[in-house]
Amino acid sequence: MKQKLLSLGVLAGLMLVAPMSQAEVTGNIGGTSNYLWRGITQTDDAAAIQGGIDYSHESGFYIGTWASTVDFGDDTSYEMDFYGGYANSIGAINYDVGYLYYGYPDSEGDIDFGELYLTLSYEWLEVGVAKFINAGDDVVDAGMDEKDYYYYHAAATFPITDTVSLGLYYAYSTGDVVESWYGEDSYSEYNISVTKTTSIGDVSFKLANTDLDGDDVKFVLGYSYGFTF
Repeated sequence: MKQKLLSLGVLAGLMLVAPMSQAEVTGNIGGTSNYLWRGITQTDDAAAIQGGIDYSHESGFYIGTWASTVDFGDDTSYEMDFYGGYANSIGAINYDVGYLYYGYPDSEGDIDFGELYLTLSYEWLEVGVAKFINAGDDVVDAGMDEKDYYYYHAAATFPITDTVSLGLYYAYSTGDVVESWYGEDSYSEYNISVTKTTSIGDVSFKLANTDLDGDDVKFVLGYSYGFTF
């Protein structure tokens, strides 16, 4: 049912930890030709408008919110996410641990859910894991565990020029939630992307696919503009 182009090591900080002079508030706005969450379209292969606000503290704590239009074939029209966590480093290893809540305020069903995540990165390589810890009654079919979902990913980013980078991504999802949503107990996703940074925002081109039966390669064009308040 549901990603944001938020790498799970997101950018924002905990408001109550310290004064505004030690914190930064940033925003982003953009769009995509197809909103994919973990390889699956959230817009029936149509375009989406997206944006968010992040608050980060120099200590590493952050909070933020992000929204996107969606189309699940019912009355649900948008997704509103909230997240918070802590990001820092041990030597050359960067880590990010936090909680991400996916909300669907105008859905007729109780389909909101939340997950804990941990991401580790070193230079060009990133690995991570996420696990559902809460979910609404309508997230899965009756008799299934709505919190039985694990997500593992590995990503690599390589600079091609000062403004162009190449991204490679692989992920594996498993659990009752996957079986309820897609009819299979697990699946893999993979994509390759090229991102161009310009003075008026980032433009990305992505080829994405999964090994789910009947799924096809998807070409996705994205744009995002970031700013500081």
